[in-house]
Amino acid sequence: MTLLSTGKLGKYFGERKLFADVSLEVGDRDKVGLVGANGCGKSTLFKIITGEERADEGTVALSHNARVGYMEQYVGRDGGRTLWEEAVSVFQPVMDMEAELEDIHLQLECGDNSPALLERQSALRERFEETGGLYYRNRVRAALLGLGFSEDAFSQRMDTLSGGQRSKVALARLLLSDVNLLLLDEPTNHLDIASVEWLEEYLRAYTGAFIVISHDRYFLDRVTDRTFELSHGRLYSTNGNYSAHRERRAKDQEIAEKHHKTEMAEIKRIEEAIARFKQFNREKSIRQAESKEKQVERLREQVTEVEATDKTIRFAFTAETTSGNEVLNVERLRMGFGDRELFRDVTFQIRRKDRAFMLGPNGCGKSTLLKILNHELEPWFGSVREGAKVSVGYYDQTQAGLDDRKTVLEELWSAYPTMTETALRSALAAFLFFGEDVFRQVAVLSGGERARLLLLKLMLRRDNFLLLDEPTNHLDIVSCEALEEALSGYDGTMLIVSHDRYFINRMANRIIGLQPVGCQLVEGDYDAFAEKQRTATAPSIAKAAPKTNLYKERKEQASLLRKTETRIRKVEEAIAESEQMAAALQQKLDSGELSADYAALLEVTANLDKETEKQVDLLEEWEELHTALETLKKS
Repeated sequence: MTLLSTGKLGKYFGERKLFADVSLEVGDRDKVGLVGANGCGKSTLFKIITGEERADEGTVALSHNARVGYMEQYVGRDGGRTLWEEAVSVFQPVMDMEAELEDIHLQLECGDNSPALLERQSALRERFEETGGLYYRNRVRAALLGLGFSEDAFSQRMDTLSGGQRSKVALARLLLSDVNLLLLDEPTNHLDIASVEWLEEYLRAYTGAFIVISHDRYFLDRVTDRTFELSHGRLYSTNGNYSAHRERRAKDQEIAEKHHKTEMAEIKRIEEAIARFKQFNREKSIRQAESKEKQVERLREQVTEVEATDKTIRFAFTAETTSGNEVLNVERLRMGFGDRELFRDVTFQIRRKDRAFMLGPNGCGKSTLLKILNHELEPWFGSVREGAKVSVGYYDQTQAGLDDRKTVLEELWSAYPTMTETALRSALAAFLFFGEDVFRQVAVLSGGERARLLLLKLMLRRDNFLLLDEPTNHLDIVSCEALEEALSGYDGTMLIVSHDRYFINRMANRIIGLQPVGCQLVEGDYDAFAEKQRTATAPSIAKAAPKTNLYKERKEQASLLRKTETRIRKVEEAIAESEQMAAALQQKLDSGELSADYAALLEVTANLDKETEKQVDLLEEWEELHTALETLKKS
């Protein structure tokens, strides 16, 4: 049964065509992925289907059985509600029946056994059970937990949640609602991998139909069986998931180009014949030339249309110098903020030409760890050592480091003042900033445009070790694939934080799974890491880590033991020095010599407080070091 169909839909903004002649059908069990470059009109098409916007031409037809649910930006209509109250409110009719059943139960207990009341109770209970009244709370709880909320968060007020958290609540409400056609616009935004995998399983088991807009190619491959693509104002439809669609489109494009080439060659051959006939300048040859010209006109009208290719990032990415084999050595890192510890005992090594990816749930400290490696933050404990000739380039997912007051060209020129304007504009064109685009203010750029500008600035540095924090965020599929091509040819080393599993599978040769205690190290791509997670017989870090050379392991442990003992001695010396300083300051206070000089008295008191705090910090470090030393001696 068809739930949705459109006929020759068109949408224009002034003279610019967004799309035209869009005709599609969605059956009651179809699972459709809607893809296309940023700005091609995907979200606008959703709004036309829901009636939020009007098409300039064409029709939308919904079956009388269609119940459409659209995931739009959450606006927070009732900020006073808790997260749980907001999510469970989708079952308000069920809760109303539940309240009435409780009221009837009280009336019966009070002795009202009238036939009408008993009949009402029976009918109400039957409808309550049919609509899922016995397990609706369990469904809400499972959805919220699956989307990454803890049970402690259920009591939080909606007006205290972040925009991403509110979007997740909106998604939970939509998934729990009584609809049979879901329109999902980038539902995996704000979700970590565990939550995305939960959503995948939910949608794979979903008995209705859905259309999902997403840039997450791995997600699309897992949940869709049809693909719609908006490209250059037209809709292309294929059966199959994203990878199957991409393969089919590439074959269709190749066939079209071959037909076009053959047809143009035939036209050229006939035009050469026409030229020769005209050279003879005889009546018969002129008639033949005129006949051939009509034939060329007919052929030109029938020439196979070749779709314009999307403009993509094109850039050769190389390192200026070659680092040593040992690029990075991280030992026993511990970090947190305030009273909250993010991670501890994180140890791993990065070697030249590694393409390592760091994975872990949202909030586990991945971005913080990258900032430590980029020397922006100091860890609570542990060490980070770079190898010889290592130059680090860092991409920050928050897109810091751009001056909104400058134009695109000025931003790049200020970073590379020795480059010519021609060279800079050529580089910008490679990253899709053409013509007047280079004079736009950085402040008005979209998230994807800012990402491209930052990546270009980074690539021009030609560092040999890249720290990339979610580089594919804000990029459409075409730009993601172009970035992958650029990085595939890179001859340096990479450590990347990403939730993009398709990207990870294409690029990774090592996975670092960040955990609250330690990290899990797996050789291979995301699928290898996921398989390791599934088949692990114990959560032990030691079992998850790859096997190492026993002699090398002992040598490294002995080195760490010596370093710990050396640090203990230095801390003990610092404690003794601080104690002497504090004693001298206390003696000054006790002597009474400062009683007449209030400013000096305040200064000495403040210095004494600083020394006391310093001693507390040193003693805490001394205790941690001794604990670590005992652990090392036992192992």
